[in-house]
Amino acid sequence: MDWSDIMKKEEDSFWGMLGMRLISADDSKVEIGVTAGKSHLNSMGIVHGGVLSAMMDQAMGTMVAQVKNGRLGVTTHLNVNFLSAMVEGELIATAYPLHETHRTMTLRAEVHNSEGVLACIATATFRLPRDPNVNTA
Repeated sequence: MDWSDIMKKEEDSFWGMLGMRLISADDSKVEIGVTAGKSHLNSMGIVHGGVLSAMMDQAMGTMVAQVKNGRLGVTTHLNVNFLSAMVEGELIATAYPLHETHRTMTLRAEVHNSEGVLACIATATFRLPRDPNVNTA
């Protein structure tokens, strides 16, 4: 799948504001990176949980588009477990598919830092909007 058009649009979105970048994408795994800086930290000096959650949500959403040939889905359920505090530096979110139907996909994701420390894990369900070209009557 050619990601260039999608990535160009993402530069001006939430993705771009957080500084996310696509590292790799295939039908078995998607990797997204962020270089966490001061703007990603909470008042305790650690990476905000919303940043970590957004990374996993975006990685899983990208996996949906990868597997579903460019069709975009919406998150209907996101469950996150935070395991280790993260500080400034490189973070990688990796997403994997778990289950797929015609209109839904369940996935899992995790975030590690550059030393391989596991920050958090998530599972999510995504729903694909109805395809207007398919007659469901």
